[in-house]
Amino acid sequence: MNPSNIETLIDAGKKRKADFVEIYEEESRNSSIALRDQKIEQSLAATDYGIGIRLIYGTDVLYAYTSNDDLEHLLSLINLLADSRGEGAASSGAFTLAGSSSKYSFSPRVHDPRKVAPFRKLELLQTADHIARKVSSKIVQVGVSASDIVTNVLIANSEGLFVEDLRVRSRFYLSVTAEKSGERFVASESPGAVKGFEFFESLPVEELARSAGERALFMLDAGYIEGKKMPVIMGNGFGGVIFHEACGHPLETEAIRKKSSPFVGKLGEQIAQSCLTAYDDGTIEDQYGTIRVDDEGMPTQRTLLIQNGVLKGYLSDRVGSLETGVPRTGSGRRESYQYAPVSRMRNTYIAAGNDTMDSMLASVDFGLYAKRMGGGSVNPATGEFNFAVEEGYVIRNGKIAEPVRGATLIGKGHEILPGISMVGKDLELAAGTCGASSGSIPVTVGQPSLKVDEILVGGR
Repeated sequence: MNPSNIETLIDAGKKRKADFVEIYEEESRNSSIALRDQKIEQSLAATDYGIGIRLIYGTDVLYAYTSNDDLEHLLSLINLLADSRGEGAASSGAFTLAGSSSKYSFSPRVHDPRKVAPFRKLELLQTADHIARKVSSKIVQVGVSASDIVTNVLIANSEGLFVEDLRVRSRFYLSVTAEKSGERFVASESPGAVKGFEFFESLPVEELARSAGERALFMLDAGYIEGKKMPVIMGNGFGGVIFHEACGHPLETEAIRKKSSPFVGKLGEQIAQSCLTAYDDGTIEDQYGTIRVDDEGMPTQRTLLIQNGVLKGYLSDRVGSLETGVPRTGSGRRESYQYAPVSRMRNTYIAAGNDTMDSMLASVDFGLYAKRMGGGSVNPATGEFNFAVEEGYVIRNGKIAEPVRGATLIGKGHEILPGISMVGKDLELAAGTCGASSGSIPVTVGQPSLKVDEILVGGR
Protein backbone atom coordinates (compact mmCIF):
# COMPACT_ATOMS: atom_id res chain seq x y z
CA MET A 1 0.00 0.00 0.00
CA ASN A 2 1.15 3.52 -0.70
CA PRO A 3 2.66 4.99 2.52
CA SER A 4 0.74 8.22 2.00
CA ASN A 5 -2.52 6.24 2.00
CA ILE A 6 -1.49 4.56 5.23
CA GLU A 7 -0.82 7.97 6.78
CA THR A 8 -4.26 9.13 5.63
CA LEU A 9 -5.94 6.10 7.18
CA ILE A 10 -4.13 6.40 10.49
CA ASP A 11 -4.89 10.12 10.61
CA ALA A 12 -8.57 9.33 10.00
CA GLY A 13 -8.59 6.88 12.91
CA LYS A 14 -6.93 9.42 15.20
CA LYS A 15 -9.50 12.02 14.18
CA ARG A 16 -12.18 9.61 15.34
CA LYS A 17 -10.52 9.69 18.78
CA ALA A 18 -8.94 6.22 18.67
CA ASP A 19 -6.06 5.83 21.12
CA PHE A 20 -4.31 3.46 18.71
CA VAL A 21 -4.71 2.77 15.00
CA GLU A 22 -3.19 -0.15 13.13
CA ILE A 23 -3.14 -1.12 9.46
CA TYR A 24 -2.32 -4.73 8.56
CA GLU A 25 -1.92 -5.58 4.87
CA GLU A 26 -1.32 -9.14 3.73
CA GLU A 27 -0.84 -11.07 0.51
CA SER A 28 -0.40 -14.82 0.75
CA ARG A 29 0.22 -17.52 -1.83
CA ASN A 30 -0.33 -21.10 -0.72
CA SER A 31 0.25 -24.28 -2.66
CA SER A 32 -0.57 -27.85 -1.72
CA ILE A 33 -0.91 -31.26 -3.29
CA ALA A 34 -2.42 -34.36 -1.68
CA LEU A 35 -2.30 -38.02 -2.66
CA ARG A 36 -4.68 -40.68 -1.34
CA ASP A 37 -5.00 -44.27 -2.52
CA GLN A 38 -2.31 -43.53 -5.11
CA LYS A 39 -4.46 -40.86 -6.74
CA ILE A 40 -4.17 -37.08 -6.63
CA GLU A 41 -6.90 -36.08 -4.20
CA GLN A 42 -6.26 -32.35 -4.37
CA SER A 43 -3.93 -29.89 -6.08
CA LEU A 44 -4.26 -26.29 -5.04
CA ALA A 45 -2.53 -22.99 -5.71
CA ALA A 46 -4.23 -19.86 -4.44
CA THR A 47 -3.51 -16.24 -3.64
CA ASP A 48 -5.34 -14.22 -1.00
CA TYR A 49 -5.11 -10.51 -0.32
CA GLY A 50 -6.64 -8.30 2.32
CA ILE A 51 -6.31 -5.43 4.77
CA GLY A 52 -7.24 -5.38 8.44
CA ILE A 53 -7.90 -2.14 10.34
CA ARG A 54 -7.80 -2.06 14.13
CA LEU A 55 -8.92 0.84 16.32
CA ILE A 56 -8.28 0.61 20.07
CA TYR A 57 -10.07 2.80 22.58
CA GLY A 58 -8.57 2.13 26.00
CA THR A 59 -8.67 -1.66 25.90
CA ASP A 60 -11.73 -1.92 23.63
CA VAL A 61 -10.84 -3.30 20.20
CA LEU A 62 -12.77 -2.56 17.01
CA TYR A 63 -11.71 -4.50 13.91
CA ALA A 64 -12.68 -4.63 10.26
CA TYR A 65 -11.15 -6.31 7.23
CA THR A 66 -11.58 -6.18 3.48
CA SER A 67 -9.96 -7.28 0.23
CA ASN A 68 -10.71 -3.89 -1.36
CA ASP A 69 -7.73 -1.53 -1.11
CA ASP A 70 -9.55 1.55 -2.45
CA LEU A 71 -8.73 4.45 -0.12
CA GLU A 72 -12.28 5.75 0.11
CA HIS A 73 -13.55 2.28 0.98
CA LEU A 74 -10.95 1.91 3.74
CA LEU A 75 -11.82 5.35 5.14
CA SER A 76 -15.48 4.32 5.20
CA LEU A 77 -14.55 1.24 7.30
CA ILE A 78 -12.77 3.45 9.83
CA ASN A 79 -15.82 5.68 10.09
CA LEU A 80 -18.09 2.65 10.38
CA LEU A 81 -16.01 1.31 13.28
CA ALA A 82 -15.98 4.66 15.06
CA ASP A 83 -19.71 5.17 14.45
CA SER A 84 -20.42 1.79 16.08
CA ARG A 85 -18.83 3.18 19.22
CA GLY A 86 -20.59 6.52 18.90
CA GLU A 87 -17.36 8.48 18.54
CA GLY A 88 -17.53 11.90 16.94
CA ALA A 89 -14.77 13.63 15.03
CA ALA A 90 -11.93 15.53 16.61
CA SER A 91 -9.36 17.87 15.15
CA SER A 92 -5.78 16.63 14.80
CA GLY A 93 -2.66 17.40 12.83
CA ALA A 94 -1.79 15.32 9.79
CA PHE A 95 -0.17 12.00 10.77
CA THR A 96 3.29 11.18 9.42
CA LEU A 97 5.06 7.81 9.51
CA ALA A 98 8.23 8.96 11.20
CA GLY A 99 8.94 6.11 13.58
CA SER A 100 10.79 2.79 13.21
CA SER A 101 10.87 1.18 9.76
CA SER A 102 12.00 -2.39 9.00
CA LYS A 103 11.85 -4.68 5.99
CA TYR A 104 12.56 -8.41 6.15
CA SER A 105 12.98 -10.80 3.24
CA PHE A 106 14.06 -14.40 2.64
CA SER A 107 17.50 -15.51 3.78
CA PRO A 108 19.82 -16.54 0.90
CA ARG A 109 19.36 -20.23 1.72
CA VAL A 110 15.58 -20.19 1.09
CA HIS A 111 14.54 -21.97 -2.11
CA ASP A 112 11.45 -19.96 -3.03
CA PRO A 113 8.63 -22.53 -3.42
CA ARG A 114 6.81 -20.22 -5.83
CA LYS A 115 9.51 -21.03 -8.37
CA VAL A 116 9.22 -24.83 -8.08
CA ALA A 117 7.07 -26.94 -10.40
CA PRO A 118 4.26 -28.90 -8.65
CA PHE A 119 5.48 -32.25 -10.01
CA ARG A 120 8.54 -31.96 -7.70
CA LYS A 121 6.24 -32.37 -4.70
CA LEU A 122 4.23 -35.10 -6.39
CA GLU A 123 7.38 -37.20 -6.76
CA LEU A 124 7.90 -37.01 -2.98
CA LEU A 125 4.31 -38.07 -2.31
CA GLN A 126 4.54 -41.02 -4.67
CA THR A 127 7.79 -42.14 -3.04
CA ALA A 128 6.21 -42.00 0.43
CA ASP A 129 3.17 -43.95 -0.75
CA HIS A 130 5.35 -46.62 -2.39
CA ILE A 131 7.63 -47.11 0.62
CA ALA A 132 4.76 -47.26 3.13
CA ARG A 133 2.88 -49.88 1.09
CA LYS A 134 6.01 -52.03 0.79
CA VAL A 135 6.02 -52.55 4.57
CA SER A 136 3.17 -55.06 4.43
CA SER A 137 0.13 -56.17 2.45
CA LYS A 138 -1.85 -55.14 5.54
CA ILE A 139 -1.24 -51.47 4.71
CA VAL A 140 -4.59 -50.60 3.16
CA GLN A 141 -4.46 -46.84 2.86
CA VAL A 142 -1.83 -44.12 2.60
CA GLY A 143 -2.58 -40.41 2.63
CA VAL A 144 0.21 -37.93 2.03
CA SER A 145 0.37 -34.20 1.31
CA ALA A 146 2.91 -31.40 0.89
CA SER A 147 2.06 -27.74 1.34
CA ASP A 148 3.80 -24.39 1.53
CA ILE A 149 2.77 -20.79 2.03
CA VAL A 150 4.54 -17.52 1.25
CA THR A 151 3.10 -14.46 2.97
CA ASN A 152 4.05 -10.82 2.57
CA VAL A 153 2.75 -8.57 5.35
CA LEU A 154 2.91 -4.85 6.06
CA ILE A 155 2.16 -3.56 9.55
CA ALA A 156 1.88 0.17 10.31
CA ASN A 157 0.45 1.93 13.33
CA SER A 158 -0.16 5.29 14.94
CA GLU A 159 3.06 5.01 16.96
CA GLY A 160 4.99 5.35 13.71
CA LEU A 161 5.76 1.67 13.25
CA PHE A 162 6.23 0.53 9.65
CA VAL A 163 7.29 -3.12 9.14
CA GLU A 164 7.31 -5.37 6.09
CA ASP A 165 7.93 -9.09 6.53
CA LEU A 166 8.19 -11.84 3.88
CA ARG A 167 7.41 -15.21 5.45
CA VAL A 168 7.58 -18.82 4.27
CA ARG A 169 6.52 -22.14 5.80
CA SER A 170 6.36 -25.71 4.51
CA ARG A 171 4.78 -28.87 5.86
CA PHE A 172 4.59 -32.57 5.00
CA TYR A 173 1.83 -34.86 6.28
CA LEU A 174 1.65 -38.64 6.07
CA SER A 175 -0.91 -41.09 7.45
CA VAL A 176 -0.65 -44.85 7.07
CA THR A 177 -3.52 -47.25 7.85
CA ALA A 178 -3.01 -50.94 8.59
CA GLU A 179 -5.92 -53.39 8.74
CA LYS A 180 -6.33 -56.91 10.10
CA SER A 181 -9.54 -58.86 10.72
CA GLY A 182 -11.65 -55.72 10.34
CA GLU A 183 -9.61 -53.66 12.82
CA ARG A 184 -7.57 -50.67 11.76
CA PHE A 185 -4.74 -48.58 13.19
CA VAL A 186 -3.49 -45.26 11.80
CA ALA A 187 0.04 -43.92 12.30
CA SER A 188 1.12 -40.47 11.15
CA GLU A 189 4.07 -38.13 10.62
CA SER A 190 3.76 -34.35 10.12
CA PRO A 191 7.05 -32.40 10.12
CA GLY A 192 7.10 -28.71 9.21
CA ALA A 193 9.55 -25.80 9.21
CA VAL A 194 10.08 -22.14 8.42
CA LYS A 195 11.75 -23.10 5.16
CA GLY A 196 11.07 -23.05 1.44
CA PHE A 197 11.40 -25.96 -0.96
CA GLU A 198 14.74 -26.86 0.63
CA PHE A 199 12.59 -28.37 3.42
CA PHE A 200 11.23 -30.99 1.00
CA GLU A 201 14.60 -31.49 -0.70
CA SER A 202 16.20 -32.55 2.60
CA LEU A 203 13.20 -34.42 4.04
CA PRO A 204 13.89 -38.12 4.85
CA VAL A 205 10.70 -39.19 3.08
CA GLU A 206 11.57 -42.89 2.84
CA GLU A 207 12.48 -43.07 6.54
CA LEU A 208 9.26 -41.31 7.58
CA ALA A 209 7.10 -43.56 5.39
CA ARG A 210 8.76 -46.76 6.56
CA SER A 211 8.54 -45.70 10.22
CA ALA A 212 4.83 -44.87 9.98
CA GLY A 213 4.07 -48.09 8.14
CA GLU A 214 5.94 -50.26 10.64
CA ARG A 215 4.33 -48.47 13.59
CA ALA A 216 0.81 -48.91 12.17
CA LEU A 217 1.48 -52.61 11.59
CA PHE A 218 3.03 -53.16 15.01
CA MET A 219 0.30 -51.37 16.96
CA LEU A 220 -2.40 -53.23 15.04
CA ASP A 221 -1.57 -56.31 17.10
CA ALA A 222 -1.42 -54.44 20.41
CA GLY A 223 -3.81 -55.15 23.25
CA TYR A 224 -5.44 -52.70 25.64
CA ILE A 225 -4.62 -51.34 29.08
CA GLU A 226 -7.05 -51.32 32.00
CA GLY A 227 -8.15 -47.74 32.66
CA LYS A 228 -7.24 -46.27 36.06
CA LYS A 229 -4.89 -43.77 37.69
CA MET A 230 -1.23 -44.70 37.28
CA PRO A 231 2.25 -43.29 36.70
CA VAL A 232 2.88 -42.30 33.10
CA ILE A 233 6.16 -41.71 31.29
CA MET A 234 5.50 -39.45 28.31
CA GLY A 235 7.74 -39.58 25.27
CA ASN A 236 9.58 -36.56 23.94
CA GLY A 237 8.51 -34.34 21.04
CA PHE A 238 4.78 -34.17 20.33
CA GLY A 239 4.06 -35.20 23.91
CA GLY A 240 4.46 -31.48 24.55
CA VAL A 241 1.01 -30.94 23.02
CA ILE A 242 -0.51 -31.51 26.47
CA PHE A 243 1.62 -28.76 28.02
CA HIS A 244 0.78 -26.51 25.06
CA GLU A 245 -2.97 -27.04 25.32
CA ALA A 246 -3.56 -27.48 29.03
CA CYS A 247 -0.92 -25.09 30.39
CA GLY A 248 0.24 -22.86 27.52
CA HIS A 249 -3.14 -21.37 26.64
CA PRO A 250 -3.92 -20.46 30.26
CA LEU A 251 -0.59 -18.57 30.36
CA GLU A 252 -1.64 -16.26 27.51
CA THR A 253 -2.90 -12.85 28.62
CA GLU A 254 -5.96 -13.50 26.45
CA ALA A 255 -6.99 -15.93 29.22
CA ILE A 256 -5.42 -14.00 32.10
CA ARG A 257 -7.24 -10.73 31.31
CA LYS A 258 -10.58 -12.57 31.19
CA LYS A 259 -9.86 -14.24 34.54
CA SER A 260 -10.44 -17.59 32.80
CA SER A 261 -7.11 -19.19 33.74
CA PRO A 262 -6.10 -21.21 36.81
CA PHE A 263 -2.80 -19.24 36.74
CA VAL A 264 -4.32 -15.80 37.37
CA GLY A 265 -2.40 -13.97 40.11
CA LYS A 266 0.17 -16.72 40.56
CA LEU A 267 3.33 -15.04 39.22
CA GLY A 268 6.21 -15.91 41.54
CA GLU A 269 4.40 -18.92 43.00
CA GLN A 270 5.53 -22.56 42.87
CA ILE A 271 3.20 -24.31 40.40
CA ALA A 272 5.40 -27.31 39.54
CA GLN A 273 8.30 -29.30 40.98
CA SER A 274 11.79 -27.80 40.75
CA CYS A 275 12.76 -30.15 37.90
CA LEU A 276 10.48 -28.30 35.48
CA THR A 277 11.40 -25.22 33.43
CA ALA A 278 9.42 -24.08 30.38
CA TYR A 279 9.78 -21.50 27.62
CA ASP A 280 7.91 -20.03 24.72
CA ASP A 281 10.57 -19.05 22.18
CA GLY A 282 9.92 -17.37 18.85
CA THR A 283 13.61 -17.18 17.94
CA ILE A 284 14.56 -20.84 17.33
CA GLU A 285 15.92 -21.12 13.80
CA ASP A 286 13.60 -22.78 11.27
CA GLN A 287 11.06 -24.10 13.78
CA TYR A 288 7.46 -24.09 12.59
CA GLY A 289 6.29 -21.53 15.16
CA THR A 290 9.28 -19.19 14.71
CA ILE A 291 8.61 -15.57 13.73
CA ARG A 292 10.81 -12.51 13.18
CA VAL A 293 8.12 -10.07 14.25
CA ASP A 294 4.69 -10.83 15.60
CA ASP A 295 1.50 -9.67 13.86
CA GLU A 296 1.63 -6.39 15.75
CA GLY A 297 5.10 -5.70 14.33
CA MET A 298 7.02 -6.37 17.57
CA PRO A 299 10.29 -8.36 17.36
CA THR A 300 10.03 -11.87 18.71
CA GLN A 301 11.81 -13.08 21.85
CA ARG A 302 12.44 -16.02 24.15
CA THR A 303 9.97 -15.87 27.04
CA LEU A 304 10.58 -17.73 30.29
CA LEU A 305 7.28 -19.14 31.55
CA ILE A 306 8.28 -21.44 34.42
CA GLN A 307 11.70 -21.65 36.10
CA ASN A 308 12.45 -24.53 38.47
CA GLY A 309 8.72 -24.87 39.09
CA VAL A 310 8.07 -21.16 39.74
CA LEU A 311 5.70 -19.25 37.45
CA LYS A 312 7.76 -16.45 35.91
CA GLY A 313 5.79 -15.00 33.03
CA TYR A 314 2.82 -14.81 30.72
CA LEU A 315 2.56 -14.38 26.95
CA SER A 316 1.28 -10.92 26.13
CA ASP A 317 0.06 -8.88 23.17
CA ARG A 318 -0.74 -5.15 23.18
CA VAL A 319 -4.24 -5.35 24.64
CA GLY A 320 -3.25 -8.07 27.10
CA SER A 321 -0.40 -5.89 28.30
CA LEU A 322 -2.70 -2.89 28.75
CA GLU A 323 -5.21 -4.89 30.78
CA THR A 324 -2.84 -6.94 32.93
CA GLY A 325 0.26 -4.78 33.19
CA VAL A 326 2.39 -7.65 31.84
CA PRO A 327 5.13 -6.51 29.42
CA ARG A 328 4.52 -7.37 25.77
CA THR A 329 6.40 -10.48 24.66
CA GLY A 330 6.06 -10.33 20.86
CA SER A 331 3.21 -12.84 21.03
CA GLY A 332 0.44 -11.02 19.14
CA ARG A 333 -0.54 -13.44 16.37
CA ARG A 334 -3.34 -14.04 13.88
CA GLU A 335 -4.17 -16.50 11.12
CA SER A 336 -4.64 -13.78 8.51
CA TYR A 337 -5.92 -10.26 7.88
CA GLN A 338 -9.39 -11.58 8.74
CA TYR A 339 -8.52 -11.68 12.45
CA ALA A 340 -7.39 -9.15 15.04
CA PRO A 341 -4.24 -10.35 16.82
CA VAL A 342 -4.27 -11.72 20.38
CA SER A 343 -1.62 -13.32 22.59
CA ARG A 344 -0.67 -16.72 21.20
CA MET A 345 2.13 -19.26 21.58
CA ARG A 346 5.08 -19.70 19.20
CA ASN A 347 7.51 -22.57 20.04
CA THR A 348 6.41 -23.76 23.49
CA TYR A 349 8.33 -26.46 25.32
CA ILE A 350 9.46 -27.97 28.60
CA ALA A 351 13.24 -27.61 28.80
CA ALA A 352 15.61 -30.57 29.07
CA GLY A 353 16.24 -31.92 32.55
CA ASN A 354 18.78 -34.28 34.12
CA ASP A 355 16.99 -37.64 34.32
CA THR A 356 17.51 -40.69 32.12
CA MET A 357 14.88 -42.97 30.63
CA ASP A 358 16.32 -45.89 32.61
CA SER A 359 15.94 -44.03 35.90
CA MET A 360 12.38 -43.02 35.06
CA LEU A 361 11.41 -46.58 34.13
CA ALA A 362 13.09 -47.98 37.25
CA SER A 363 10.83 -45.78 39.41
CA VAL A 364 7.62 -47.35 38.02
CA ASP A 365 6.30 -50.75 39.12
CA PHE A 366 3.24 -50.58 36.87
CA GLY A 367 2.26 -47.78 34.52
CA LEU A 368 2.08 -46.56 30.95
CA TYR A 369 4.81 -45.41 28.59
CA ALA A 370 3.07 -42.99 26.19
CA LYS A 371 5.77 -42.94 23.52
CA ARG A 372 3.77 -40.98 20.94
CA MET A 373 0.74 -38.77 21.47
CA GLY A 374 -2.15 -38.37 19.07
CA GLY A 375 -4.95 -35.83 18.93
CA GLY A 376 -7.15 -34.63 21.73
CA SER A 377 -9.23 -31.85 23.22
CA VAL A 378 -8.89 -29.31 26.00
CA ASN A 379 -11.03 -26.74 27.80
CA PRO A 380 -8.74 -23.65 27.99
CA ALA A 381 -10.76 -22.14 30.82
CA THR A 382 -10.31 -25.12 33.14
CA GLY A 383 -7.23 -26.82 31.67
CA GLU A 384 -9.15 -30.12 31.43
CA PHE A 385 -7.72 -32.32 28.68
CA ASN A 386 -8.28 -35.66 26.99
CA PHE A 387 -5.54 -36.86 24.65
CA ALA A 388 -5.14 -40.11 22.75
CA VAL A 389 -1.93 -42.13 22.92
CA GLU A 390 -0.92 -43.21 19.40
CA GLU A 391 1.85 -45.54 20.55
CA GLY A 392 1.87 -46.86 24.11
CA TYR A 393 3.43 -49.64 26.19
CA VAL A 394 2.80 -51.14 29.59
CA ILE A 395 5.57 -50.50 32.12
CA ARG A 396 5.98 -53.52 34.38
CA ASN A 397 8.63 -53.84 37.12
CA GLY A 398 10.67 -50.97 35.71
CA LYS A 399 10.75 -52.37 32.16
CA ILE A 400 8.92 -51.56 28.93
CA ALA A 401 6.58 -54.50 28.29
CA GLU A 402 3.80 -55.21 25.79
CA PRO A 403 2.35 -52.54 23.44
CA VAL A 404 -1.15 -51.18 24.10
CA ARG A 405 -3.47 -49.06 21.99
CA GLY A 406 -6.60 -47.03 22.60
CA ALA A 407 -5.22 -45.42 25.77
CA THR A 408 -6.11 -41.83 26.64
CA LEU A 409 -4.66 -39.39 29.16
CA ILE A 410 -7.25 -37.44 31.14
CA GLY A 411 -6.67 -34.61 33.59
CA LYS A 412 -6.23 -30.90 34.27
CA GLY A 413 -3.04 -29.13 33.24
CA HIS A 414 -2.49 -27.16 36.44
CA GLU A 415 -3.03 -30.32 38.47
CA ILE A 416 -0.71 -32.45 36.34
CA LEU A 417 2.18 -29.95 36.51
CA PRO A 418 3.01 -30.65 40.20
CA GLY A 419 3.00 -34.37 39.39
CA ILE A 420 5.89 -34.11 36.90
CA SER A 421 8.70 -35.46 39.07
CA MET A 422 11.37 -36.43 36.54
CA VAL A 423 12.44 -34.70 33.31
CA GLY A 424 14.74 -36.30 30.75
CA LYS A 425 17.63 -34.93 28.71
CA ASP A 426 16.19 -35.76 25.27
CA LEU A 427 14.33 -32.56 24.33
CA GLU A 428 12.63 -32.77 20.94
CA LEU A 429 10.36 -30.31 19.14
CA ALA A 430 7.45 -31.04 16.78
CA ALA A 431 5.37 -28.92 14.38
CA GLY A 432 1.70 -28.30 15.01
CA THR A 433 -1.26 -26.06 14.29
CA CYS A 434 -3.07 -24.19 17.05
CA GLY A 435 -6.63 -22.88 16.87
CA ALA A 436 -7.99 -20.08 19.05
CA SER A 437 -9.83 -16.77 18.82
CA SER A 438 -7.45 -15.30 16.22
CA GLY A 439 -7.64 -18.35 13.96
CA SER A 440 -5.30 -21.27 13.22
CA ILE A 441 -1.60 -20.50 13.41
CA PRO A 442 1.62 -22.54 13.03
CA VAL A 443 3.28 -23.46 16.32
CA THR A 444 5.83 -25.86 17.75
CA VAL A 445 5.32 -28.05 20.81
CA GLY A 446 8.00 -30.00 22.62
CA GLN A 447 9.40 -31.66 25.68
CA PRO A 448 11.94 -34.25 26.78
CA SER A 449 10.71 -37.61 28.02
CA LEU A 450 9.20 -37.04 31.46
CA LYS A 451 7.48 -38.88 34.29
CA VAL A 452 4.13 -37.88 35.75
CA ASP A 453 3.53 -39.57 39.09
CA GLU A 454 -0.18 -40.09 38.44
CA ILE A 455 -2.61 -39.49 35.55
CA LEU A 456 -6.03 -40.97 34.91
CA VAL A 457 -5.52 -43.33 31.97
CA GLY A 458 -8.55 -44.28 29.94
CA GLY A 459 -8.52 -47.78 28.47
CA ARG A 460 -10.60 -50.94 28.63
